[in-house]
Formats: sequence, C-alpha cells, structure tokens
Amino acid sequence: MTINDMKFYTRNTIISALCNVYIVLFIYTATSKLLDFGQFKIQLGQSPIITAYADWVAWGIPLTELLIAGLFLFPKLIRTAFYSSYSLMTMFTTYIFLILNFSDYIPCSCGGVLEKMGWTEHIVFNLIFIVIAAIGVFYLEMNRATLKTDVI
Repeated sequence: MTINDMKFYTRNTIISALCNVYIVLFIYTATSKLLDFGQFKIQLGQSPIITAYADWVAWGIPLTELLIAGLFLFPKLIRTAFYSSYSLMTMFTTYIFLILNFSDYIPCSCGGVLEKMGWTEHIVFNLIFIVIAAIGVFYLEMNRATLKTDVI
C-alpha cells in the first residue's frame, strides 16, 4: 500500500465519520420537531421573520433534514449532501443572527436538547457543522483528484 493509498483511505474514513455525524444530527433534529410538531409550528408562527410561511416551513425543515440525511447514504450523492448541509446550516445561522439583531422576540424552534442551548452556543454549534460540511467537501475533492491522477 502506497502513501497515497493510505491518505485516500484515511480521508475516506474521515468522510464516513462526518457523514454519520450529519445523519445523526439531522435524524435527531427532524424527529424531535415531528414528535412535537404542534409546538414546533407554534414557535415558528411566533417568529417575526417567517410567520406568514410557518405552515410550509414547519413541514419543510424536518423533511429537508430527513432528505439530506438520506442523501448521505448514497455514495454518489454525498457531495450533494455536504453542500446541502452547508447551505441549510448557513441558513439556520443567518436566521439566528437576524433574530438576535433585529427582533424583540426570540423564539427557539430547534427541538430536542438543542433547544436548551443559549444563542451563542447555538451559533458556535452551527458554525462547527458548517466547517464539518466544508471539510467533507474538501476531502471528497482531494480523493477525487487522487483517483484522477492514479488513473492517468
């Protein structure tokens, strides 16, 4: 086994771990929201930013989380899953930033143990998951480049 092979397999192991972390996160958060759907929908309705769209968003968020978790299960879709995760976590973080800076009322509709976090912890948590998605894409691209150079 060459050094490049070892690097490739190490990156694959890291990619798999990152995929599993995201699968657990999204299944947990989606399930928490769906199990307490009434409360989740009420909290979204209290949001000054998305009140008019609360019904659609209440279904859209957990279904999107489950869809992205499912994408991680298919090797050809992992890149899409990481980009989707990056986008969703960025949207969540932007939403928190807007609520904290431009709203008098700050509802939390996160679900599960994430609801117990303070806003600073929540932003840090989201930023960590944004970085995780970026690392996943980076390693996928490195492995893709390795495969191309090995074939040529």
